[in-house]
Amino acid sequence: MGDIGSLPLGLYHPEMIRAVLFDFGGVITTSPFDAFAAYEQANGHPEGIIRTINSTNPDTNAWSKLERSDVDHAGFAELFGAEARALGHDIDGNDVLGLLGGEVRPAMAEVVKRCAARLITACLTNNFNAADGERSGTDPADDHRAAEVRRVMAMFDEVIESRKVGVRKPEPRFYQLACEKLAIEPDEAVFLDDLGINLKPARAMGMTTIKVTSAEQAITDLEEVVGFALT
Repeated sequence: MGDIGSLPLGLYHPEMIRAVLFDFGGVITTSPFDAFAAYEQANGHPEGIIRTINSTNPDTNAWSKLERSDVDHAGFAELFGAEARALGHDIDGNDVLGLLGGEVRPAMAEVVKRCAARLITACLTNNFNAADGERSGTDPADDHRAAEVRRVMAMFDEVIESRKVGVRKPEPRFYQLACEKLAIEPDEAVFLDDLGINLKPARAMGMTTIKVTSAEQAITDLEEVVGFALT
């Protein structure tokens, strides 16, 4: 059983839940952290250094500015490089941007489909490009991923993107906007994210929260909350 917050295990009342809110990267898609780790190992960087840079001054750093559309890709690369150098490392911000295109998890796409058939659904994503880093070009793999992302995004009733609304998780206003757009109260929602820092304010508002460590765990935990099969 994963980390479910807001109600004790076994005391869920599915009739209370009207909406399921999903993070995208690391929930619907494979985690970018795996790509970060592989890049660090291949380039001789300390394990976890990219995540360390991204979590240093999290409200004002390059990462947060990119996700709020305060800077473009070039601006991010310049700021991220400076932040890396301040910690004694030489990491190209453009390389980091290239690590963000995770693959859609088929099992989680099915979960979204089944939830959308019975409940209100939304995607709550910190991003900087259309459809959370969607790419297309000469590589058929990129085109396939882009098509899969579009297919999943089309299932949601709402997609709340940091780049469009100018705030980002874990800022409380981000979750308030989601509730307003969906016309729900926080205690009527369950929210799935792979980062505890993003779950904490949602839980404080009254949402049921699920920390995602794997697709299998997320599905098991969400089935308990919503009360119907997701596979």
